[in-house]
Amino acid sequence: MPSARPILIVEDDMTVRETLLDQLGLDGEFAPEGAVSAADADRLLEREGTRFDAILLDIGLPDADGREYCAKLRESGIAVPIIMLTGQGAEQDVVRGLDSGANDYIPKPFRLNELLARLRAQMRVFDSSEHAVFTIGPYEFRPAMKQLIEVDRGRKIRLTEKEAAILKFLYRAGGAPVPRQTLLNEVWGYNAAVTTHTLETHVYRLRQKIEPDPADTRLLVTEPGGYRLAALGR
Repeated sequence: MPSARPILIVEDDMTVRETLLDQLGLDGEFAPEGAVSAADADRLLEREGTRFDAILLDIGLPDADGREYCAKLRESGIAVPIIMLTGQGAEQDVVRGLDSGANDYIPKPFRLNELLARLRAQMRVFDSSEHAVFTIGPYEFRPAMKQLIEVDRGRKIRLTEKEAAILKFLYRAGGAPVPRQTLLNEVWGYNAAVTTHTLETHVYRLRQKIEPDPADTRLLVTEPGGYRLAALGR
């Protein structure tokens, strides 16, 4: 089961913020955190070891215009989906929001199921884009490019499609063990001809590429019945 995906909610209206925190955290799909202002959001975004997979951003913050803050986030290099929430639904407001770098724009009052559907859609698009970058140990993992970059040495490691898919699913598990059968189903689909030996072969080859000492695995660790990634980052 993939781990809950961290979402930042920047909203000064306590009722809206608490409702979103409660509803997004309800079934374990998301792990939402709330900020009441742009300064509060900056504090969370700069917190060591923290990552967010998407941002819900109110347009009317007490210390910033949400559109200007969105543009600032983009300029700082934040590429994750940003969905703006606003009581201003006029066409010019929507255009300004999108021009500032927002991926989507949802007027208040909104239907929660619609917001969730649009959030998931934006995250799917981002996960498949060349901008998606995940940290695994000493590597930057770019799943769309099927590539690992060892930052300190500038070394690039090419991955096969299956190797990238294995790493991506293990990353989404947030360091929790993933059973072999779950990995098989997710990476190869429900194909009766594919066995756990196939998975083990791919894991062996992947370790040859990413482990400093493949005989002493530190990143891609074997667990009873499966595997986990031991070193995850922002």
